[in-house]
Amino acid sequence: MRLPPDAVEGAGDPTRAAIITTANVFAAPGSIAGQPALAARAAAQLEYLVVEIPTGPRWRGFSPNVSLALERTRPELRSALGIDPAAPPQAVIDSLYATSRALTADDRAALDRILVPPLYPAGPTVTLQRLSALPFLPQANFATALAAREMNRLDDDGGRRGFGGFRF
Repeated sequence: MRLPPDAVEGAGDPTRAAIITTANVFAAPGSIAGQPALAARAAAQLEYLVVEIPTGPRWRGFSPNVSLALERTRPELRSALGIDPAAPPQAVIDSLYATSRALTADDRAALDRILVPPLYPAGPTVTLQRLSALPFLPQANFATALAAREMNRLDDDGGRRGFGGFRF
C-alpha cells in the first residue's frame, strides 16, 4: 500500500502523519464538520493504516492488537461513507485523495467522475454529504488512538522513530 506524494507536505513521514491525523480526526470528527476534503484525507489515511501497520516492517514492534483493531475499522468506515465493502484498499485510498484534491480545487466535474459506482454506490452527492458530516466511529476512534499510543510507546522506549524499537 502507498499514500500519494502529497499525503504529507515537506519531509514528513506519511505513516506517522497518518497515525497522528487519524487519531485526532476520529477522536473528534466534529472538528472537521463541513470540511469534506479533510474527511476524505483522514479516511484515506485510515484505509492505508489498516494495511500498512500489520505488513510494514517499520511497525513490527507494534502490539498485534493494533492491527486487529485497525482491521475492524474498515467495515465501519466504509459503511459510514458508502464505500463498496469489497473495494481494493489502494483504489479507495487513491479515490479519496483524488476527492480531497478535487474539493480543494472546487472541481465538481472531477468529483462527478471519482465518486461513482461501483466504488461509491450512492454517487457523488450522497458521498459528499457523508464526508461533510463524518459521524463518530467508535472502532476508528479506538484503533487510531491505540496506534498513536503504540507509536508513542515505542518512541518513549528509546527506539528509533517508527522502527519498532530496532536500533541501528
